[in-house]
Amino acid sequence: MSEYDDSFAPDNSGVDLSAFDDDFSSAEAPSFDEVPDGKYQARIDEVRLDRSQKGDPMIKWDLIVIAGSQTGRHIFKNSVITPAALPFVKGDLKTVGLELAKFSDLARRLEELLDVTLEVTKRTRGEYTNVYFNKRIQIAANAAGQLSADETPF
Repeated sequence: MSEYDDSFAPDNSGVDLSAFDDDFSSAEAPSFDEVPDGKYQARIDEVRLDRSQKGDPMIKWDLIVIAGSQTGRHIFKNSVITPAALPFVKGDLKTVGLELAKFSDLARRLEELLDVTLEVTKRTRGEYTNVYFNKRIQIAANAAGQLSADETPF
């Protein structure tokens, strides 16, 4: 038995990938570096309730940048829910347009937050990163079907 297992050799697989050769050579592997600090227009792509490492409840936000040089990149925000943090969590929910009669209603109303568009600020100090929800913004599709904000891009 040889050291080389040729059972996956191209001539044995029956799959021809040569049509992708040109695209593969020019393709850029995605970068998983964090977006740089700054202001961004972003859309809420996912939001869910989870627990922090300490066991505190938290809201996990996944935002996608929708304008500028970082378009398509993700910004993540974790809002840990403690008595001290509750005013900030309430402020974020107000900014995104979700008014709650009772905080316990949040779990069943998370879906209302999807696709909300915001101006956010990402700021890093030392090893800590904060994401601030500045304001809700309206995005409209233009005649070409592209998204455009009602404000000038950053």
